[in-house]
Amino acid sequence: MTDVATVPGTDNQNALPERARTDTHDFAPFIRILGRGPGRSRSLTRDEARLALGMVMRGKATREQIGAMLMLLRYRGEAVDEIVGLVEAARDHARLPWRFSRRVDLDWPSYADGRTRGLPWYLLAALLVARAGWRVMMHGPSTGPGRRPLIEALGGLSIPPATTESAAERSLATIGFAFVPVEALSPELSALLALRGVLGLRSPLNTVGRLLDPANAIGSIDGVFHPAYIALHLGVAQRLGRRIVVLKGGGGEAEWAGVKPLVLSSRHGESVWPALDMVGKPTSLSPADLAAVWHGTRADPAGEAIVVATTAVALHAAGHEGDPAGCVALARDLWAGRAGKA
Repeated sequence: MTDVATVPGTDNQNALPERARTDTHDFAPFIRILGRGPGRSRSLTRDEARLALGMVMRGKATREQIGAMLMLLRYRGEAVDEIVGLVEAARDHARLPWRFSRRVDLDWPSYADGRTRGLPWYLLAALLVARAGWRVMMHGPSTGPGRRPLIEALGGLSIPPATTESAAERSLATIGFAFVPVEALSPELSALLALRGVLGLRSPLNTVGRLLDPANAIGSIDGVFHPAYIALHLGVAQRLGRRIVVLKGGGGEAEWAGVKPLVLSSRHGESVWPALDMVGKPTSLSPADLAAVWHGTRADPAGEAIVVATTAVALHAAGHEGDPAGCVALARDLWAGRAGKA
């Protein structure tokens, strides 16, 4: 059987791989491509992946087919062109990018959902970068086992999630930062991400969310849990023509504690950032404590050090021209100078 190349944005049978006589559904060929067995299965091409996820998001695949596709994609291992096609389909369906009066400087995906990740110190880093004049748009799920600390921390800082394009514009104009729930960007993608609780495993759509870049930002900062994903994320970004910095971050978020040297990867190569002086572990346990640390009414030297370290990396991702030591020095100055401005 010969597989025929697909055409994005169509459901025409001629655009699908050749169908077996036993197929009773137009989506079946995609499952066959992924799951035919050793030596016969393969990854989806960029166009096939774009068409397949487009069909899923338009309700043209059954729930059984969706689960089979997601787990076969995971089992086979994520491929660059395949993820590119999935990202394009997700952006097509969500009618991205969102457009603002001024371009967003830094795209900051936040999709980790681990129950034990700890407090989102990276949120304070994002706010600090915004305070320095860069416009930062963070996006990710607002619900899930490990998402409550971020949402509660936003509440403690009086930053409501921006659920519309106009609300995001206002937040960016007011404080230089906006958090947009993925369910506001794409309810369909949000529902697919939530299948993790049903399937028991994350799917490649978690990678898609991280690479969604809903505002076509000038730069992106992307955290991964497993180092093997760094090359994948960089490869996808290169195909899409994006400037991105990827790091193995705390719990899969774009967060650097500074305890160990950091290997920072971008499309231009790798740079090694030396470890910073640390002072134990954070003592803050509640998301409400983040607001207190931000406003200077609570001291947490270890948590503040994480904020400074992460801010330094984010400044680099946003385009600050400086070596690691220069970025760290600026981050420290910004943190010290936030008093009275929060």
